[in-house]
Amino acid sequence: MKKITLAATLSLLAAPAFADGHASTQGDAAAGEEQFNRQCVACHVVADADGNILAGRNAKTGPNLFGIAGRQIGSVEGFRYGDSIVEVGADGTGWTEESFVAYVQNPTDWLRETLDNRRARGKMAYQVRAEDQAYDLYAYLATFGAE
Repeated sequence: MKKITLAATLSLLAAPAFADGHASTQGDAAAGEEQFNRQCVACHVVADADGNILAGRNAKTGPNLFGIAGRQIGSVEGFRYGDSIVEVGADGTGWTEESFVAYVQNPTDWLRETLDNRRARGKMAYQVRAEDQAYDLYAYLATFGAE
């Protein structure tokens, strides 16, 4: 029994070492799902490569959020992004938990700071009010990977 308990404990401790680096470190995916269904579905959808809607409705105001964790910023094929966000991702920069949380709380300010350009503007008008909600949203969206 001690060996089983020890093995289980060690496997739990080792799990983060095998993570793909995109999982949330601070968010709660279940809470993020609630946030997504209240705040994001009007503009965004999570749909896989086959077009199966995994979350949200078939909204197209904002880009598809499938595989956002680690994905190149401003890179969803066929979506018309604003110039500023395209510029951020032009060098291949991908969404991280930190960048996502900062962006959804104030898209225009994040773009201006990131680009060091006071004229940069974001097209996303909605802002997530609480930082913990932004982390929860990232945790939820990170469950939908491109693998």
